[in-house]
Amino acid sequence: MQPFRLSALAGLVLAVGAAHPAAATDGYFTHGVGTQAKGMAGVAIAYPKEALSIAANPASATALGNRLDAGVDYFHPTRSATITGNAFGPDQSFGGNDRGAFYIPELGYVRQLNDRLAVGLAVYGNGGMNTDYRDNPYARFGATGKAGVDLQQLFISPTIAYKIAEGHSLGVALNLVNERFKAQGIGAFAGFSQQPSAVSNKGRDDFWGAGVRVGWLGQITPWLSVGASWQSKTYGDGFKKYKGLFADQGDFDVPSSYGIGVAVKASDRLDLAADVRRIAYSDVGAVGNSFQRLLAGRALGSSDGPGFGWKDTTSIKIGANYALTPDWQIRVGYGYTTQPIPQSQTFLNILAPATIQHQITAGATWSVSKSVDVSLYGLYGLPTTVKGSGSIPAGFPPAGFGGGEANIRLSEIALGGGVSWRF
Repeated sequence: MQPFRLSALAGLVLAVGAAHPAAATDGYFTHGVGTQAKGMAGVAIAYPKEALSIAANPASATALGNRLDAGVDYFHPTRSATITGNAFGPDQSFGGNDRGAFYIPELGYVRQLNDRLAVGLAVYGNGGMNTDYRDNPYARFGATGKAGVDLQQLFISPTIAYKIAEGHSLGVALNLVNERFKAQGIGAFAGFSQQPSAVSNKGRDDFWGAGVRVGWLGQITPWLSVGASWQSKTYGDGFKKYKGLFADQGDFDVPSSYGIGVAVKASDRLDLAADVRRIAYSDVGAVGNSFQRLLAGRALGSSDGPGFGWKDTTSIKIGANYALTPDWQIRVGYGYTTQPIPQSQTFLNILAPATIQHQITAGATWSVSKSVDVSLYGLYGLPTTVKGSGSIPAGFPPAGFGGGEANIRLSEIALGGGVSWRF
């Protein structure tokens, strides 16, 4: 690789690493990685079209040639909540959009070392969650100031793949993960914590973690490809500044996930593809444990203590890519995700209303030359409300929060662009 390309790659890695905002679509995971994949609802496990496809399936590296892909997204979520029937105050609605939009960069690079061996690097935001309530939903319980959280996850994934037989490859990636978090305006929960001074308004905290991803990609027939991918839990030191908020003294590992994909060449111009992905949010106590453990005497921050109560999710993604001309491709996609937030868990999830279940996407690619492509995509996450049922603990502190219900809602718009260089 020429020196100027190495310098450009290093600069892009630093730029992506310096800014990795939140993008929650499949729970708090992003719906896909790479501009072309995002235009097909994130489909990529068996249908690699860009270097960032190795983030979905590291075995894809052998099928991509030599290329560099860089992109950026404009992401605009709309978050809101209501509290009804509560003894501590009147029914009230809250908007969590004091910070409304985010810009999310990503970078992928793949190089073929020989006919069988390929290496790559993917740098991208895996997901996250941001809320910013100017009117604090927890003020009636004693909280002060603006309320909200900001969770961000940056993945840096060096990858190697090997073609074990004609049309069949295995790949493995090391996931180096930087997680960042801050919370404000939730001091009302400090009295329920084993570390009251480590719950809210501690500024930004971060830590590094590590895990692995493995994958297989197989060309079964000239018109059928199949792939599979598994990502381990990503382990790290946790958020020490917020060890009084998250279960297990601030532990916040990235949960494990796995998926399968299929791609069919329906005609010379039309490709159809689909992925199914399972995310094990229950692997991580801070995310999966029920908030109601608080009423059973388990303090926030304690071992196996209360959490956000999320369930494991299954995502189904389908997409189509059509070649209009040799220089133009268009694509569409649809994604569905099972609801991670039960109706009984909406009270704490005012901070993290990741309720989206249906996403529709579209995109296009223009081949500017034999070596350069420009791609665009758009996403709309349909508004989804989870209405609470038994969500706010009854009674008065320290036994409860006055009963009633918390209802949470989220919708999303995303627009993205990317440039690909083949060499």
